[in-house]
Amino acid sequence: PYLVPNRNQSICYPSKHSSNTGYFPTRKPTSSMAEIDVAVQLLLKLKTDYKHLTGQDYKAGCPPPENVVNQDNGAATDGIDEEDNVDPWNVSTSNAKGVDYDKLIVRFGSSKIETELVDRIEKVTGQKPHRFLRRGIFFSHRDMHQVLDAYEKNKSFYLYTGRGPSSEAMHVGHLIPFIFTKWLQDVFDIPLVIQLTDDEKYLWKDLAIEECHRFAVENAKDIIACGFDVNKTFIFSDFDYMGSSPEFYRNVVKIQKHVTYNQVKGIFGFTDSDCIGKISFPAIQAAPSFSNSFPQIFGGRKDVQCLIPCAIDQDPYFRMTRDVAPRIGYPKPALLHSSFFPALQGAQTKMSASDANSSIFLTDTPKQIKNKINKHAFSGGKDTIEEHRKFGGNPDVDVSFMYLTFFLDDDEQLEKIKQDYSSGALLTGELKKILIETLQPMIAQHQERRKQVTEETVKQFMTPRPLNFKL
Repeated sequence: PYLVPNRNQSICYPSKHSSNTGYFPTRKPTSSMAEIDVAVQLLLKLKTDYKHLTGQDYKAGCPPPENVVNQDNGAATDGIDEEDNVDPWNVSTSNAKGVDYDKLIVRFGSSKIETELVDRIEKVTGQKPHRFLRRGIFFSHRDMHQVLDAYEKNKSFYLYTGRGPSSEAMHVGHLIPFIFTKWLQDVFDIPLVIQLTDDEKYLWKDLAIEECHRFAVENAKDIIACGFDVNKTFIFSDFDYMGSSPEFYRNVVKIQKHVTYNQVKGIFGFTDSDCIGKISFPAIQAAPSFSNSFPQIFGGRKDVQCLIPCAIDQDPYFRMTRDVAPRIGYPKPALLHSSFFPALQGAQTKMSASDANSSIFLTDTPKQIKNKINKHAFSGGKDTIEEHRKFGGNPDVDVSFMYLTFFLDDDEQLEKIKQDYSSGALLTGELKKILIETLQPMIAQHQERRKQVTEETVKQFMTPRPLNFKL
């Protein structure tokens, strides 16, 4: 296939002498960075598909031989398009192990979190890396080394993450970015802003405005129950904050001016039948990436860098943001990307708040947790006890083991469980019992903390105000 640019675009040809992308521009580009990014991502995809088809890296001037046989014996389920569908609204794959995150890194053009970066975070903070870093649950980043470089020179930064409040009850998968963000706030001692996109849910879901806003407030209670410091954390609803902060709205409009309709169609897949609210919404999710959107926190400063911990399906929003940032005089936000929390039925899709049996909710009783795991958690075990004892189970596809990698803090215990399950010494029922005994007290403790969150507590967190920190 060929990439056909318009007359104003720079044409890119493959070269064995180029950088990691495998391509370089032959003349000075006149297109926007977003258009170039779309073209480069397509070329990267073609390069990945070439390797999948031939089993070899692409080399300039070396066309693939005729009658190439697929290296997976003709199976077509390993390609990105056939297998992994990842965007801000849908995640699915045909692979029982889940999304291929190495391919996703290539497709999105981010950087893998290597051991070197994890070690550096430990050195800079003086703290043992969070289990999400140690185990590759947060697996990809953009510009994290730059953030650490500045931090070592006493230049601080702030955190930004968010939640789309589509239901009153959150599930355990929703906790992942907040658990990690709290750890980052604690070890770096920095401010945090949390955006509740109740406006987005009104635009995308069949919900009333009042319902979306109520969900935002209820979700805020669960977020507060994660233990965030009220003196360093500002939680806001878009419906509330957009109308009360001229600085925030001005940044939204600046972003909107610098992104074309063609660009958002290319990035997000919008169609001509989508309402104009959807098309303009990405600018609202982008605006918290810039410090002067919060004058009550940062004054007029626009140079404080932002670090965004989020699931990788949110990356398209921030690729757009990073393209716009230098054109409106702001620093690009850095990102840390997490993998997806799988549904009970298997890692082919992420957990959904709309399917009660796919999720462990933060409102579930100990009995409900036990029943859901025993009845619905996908097993990597064999069909009979005899076969399982002989051949062992597969922890890579077993949902109970996957959940333990998220919530069991003891690395040695986790490794022993993996070895015992793989060898057949540990049965599926025994593995599920370990998970049940891990989740029941964790969720019960969360429910107790949430009971302590009053309407006054929510008001404190959601009132625009100065925060207590040093830049």
